[in-house]
Amino acid sequence: MKEMDTMHDARAVDAADVAKLTDVAPALPSRRSLLGLKPALTVAAGSAALAACGPQPAGAPKLETGRSGAAAPAASSDASDELIYMSATKLAGLIRAGKVTASEAVEAYIARQLAVNDRLNAVVMNCYERARAEAKALDARAARGEWAGPLHGVPMTIKDSLDTEGVISTGATYGRQQYVPGQDATVVARLRAAGAILLGKTNTPEFTLGGLAGISTASNLLYGSSHNPYDLTRSTSGSSGGAGAIVAAGGAAFDIGSDWGGSIRGPSHNNGIAGIKPTSVRVPRTGHIVDYGGIFDLWQQLGPMTRRVEDLALITPIIAGPDFHDVSCAPVPWADPAKVELKPLKVAYCIDNGAVGRSATDEDTRKTVRQAAQWLQAAVAEVREDVPQATLMKLAEARRRLTTGDGWAFYQRLADKWDTHNISPSRKAAMDKAKPASSAELIEAWQQHDEAKSEMLDWMQGYDVFLCPVAGQPAQPIDQEADPMAAGSSGAVNGWPYTGAFNSTGWPVVVVRCGSSADGKLPIGVQVIAAPWREDLCLAVAAYLESKSGGWRKPPI
Repeated sequence: MKEMDTMHDARAVDAADVAKLTDVAPALPSRRSLLGLKPALTVAAGSAALAACGPQPAGAPKLETGRSGAAAPAASSDASDELIYMSATKLAGLIRAGKVTASEAVEAYIARQLAVNDRLNAVVMNCYERARAEAKALDARAARGEWAGPLHGVPMTIKDSLDTEGVISTGATYGRQQYVPGQDATVVARLRAAGAILLGKTNTPEFTLGGLAGISTASNLLYGSSHNPYDLTRSTSGSSGGAGAIVAAGGAAFDIGSDWGGSIRGPSHNNGIAGIKPTSVRVPRTGHIVDYGGIFDLWQQLGPMTRRVEDLALITPIIAGPDFHDVSCAPVPWADPAKVELKPLKVAYCIDNGAVGRSATDEDTRKTVRQAAQWLQAAVAEVREDVPQATLMKLAEARRRLTTGDGWAFYQRLADKWDTHNISPSRKAAMDKAKPASSAELIEAWQQHDEAKSEMLDWMQGYDVFLCPVAGQPAQPIDQEADPMAAGSSGAVNGWPYTGAFNSTGWPVVVVRCGSSADGKLPIGVQVIAAPWREDLCLAVAAYLESKSGGWRKPPI
């Protein structure tokens, strides 16, 4: 694998987050008990050079380092003892302690993918031989007491909308069906520089925005539909649906999703995992098929999807910070969630967005949010049921007008860019019926959008955190007729969108599993939302809720 043409800096964890190896080593189980597998297979010969890490931005925090000068992983609170189900943080610590090798971790995750992916259709392209070679090279470094970074040897998958050097990256569109990027997306380069090992690419709708009509899961013409590991007839949600499914099923330690209207949070909810949409422009979008710029610039964000909240706190600062290609990415310091005191916090919550018909919020979801609020009553200063309903409806209407304002011409530009002639049929139908707004109408919608965002900031001054559902129901059947009253389908808004509203505001949101459907089979997540740049509050509250609910649970697959 050739060295990156353009080097990217790799932001790592704050010194206060870094654990001394001796703090975690005494309680570590044996390698054999962790793996539950036969000895790892012989790896392919050769090694792959990891992308080098460029200089950190001025003012970046000093890092506590291992013997090689690479930051060590934080201490883990995860109680899982099965390698494929434990947190990435815990796995990284075990690799540092010599209890597991990178090769053993890679083989365990490859075996799990081979066992479940035929049913999930979550991983659509693999790079197993390269992963084995990289693991072997990392094990050789470890034997010398050298560490690539806080993710040394941790296997990951990456959403297929992100470029991966040397690995086919389609973005689920036919024009890129054999496209092999010459370099990694910035977030991928930073993760690999930190020691993570790519196993494969995960399924998404075309350009992350164009699924198949009547199919409610992550789906596209190129690879088909993905399936939920808790019920294979149910939706993964999208657009990071393949990511959500494979992480939930123990096929990867983590994935990186993108979120334009809920595409990290919906799959995290449906698949019972943790996910974060960071504050807009915290993470560079360079190398994502829908990257940066234009009227929708602040809506798109990239973030990790994991089984445990602690991994969100580990991975997000690694991928954050300007790369000097994404024209909007901001150099805002990362606040440590471990330093957050819950007791002074004021929390608002909402159980219903006002939607009716099939989009209405069901009682299982309402109960889950109420339970999360009740758990917090003993931990924070104030919990109050409150929501700026009128402002959120105003924001939703402005967002709808902006989304359709150019008649989906931006989608056609993507298709033309990649020479795709047969686009998603459902998106083609929407484009054929679209009536573009005039420039005056579009600017008016943009102004209303910003007015509503300002009103939201005013309201949030009374609170530190806001809780609400991710969706009105848990995962729904994949094959069903579209809801005629779904938000925006008839030109009107049916309730405010639980996820899209916070793409519009740009606020950080963490999703954590807090409950289940009445039959106990399907996970239900809750959104933990804070004002811009306060991911530390989202993560601290989400970690507390995870400690009460148990968070992710092993699926039956």
